[in-house]
Amino acid sequence: MAKAKYLVDEKGRKRAVLLDIKEYQRFLQRLEELEDALSLDEAVHTAQSFRDYREIRAELKREGRL
Repeated sequence: MAKAKYLVDEKGRKRAVLLDIKEYQRFLQRLEELEDALSLDEAVHTAQSFRDYREIRAELKREGRL
């Protein structure tokens, strides 16, 4: 769990969060992973068809891109 420190205003209300840089980097990495998962989920739900991996790999080889 993150060990956050808070900046408060003159009334004691939390206004900002301070995180250790390593914790901040972990949050960014996790956010990126979640965004990737959501993108994949959206692609699966909106795709009209899928191609077999072997077919794609063979095509890339023929094109010299693999």
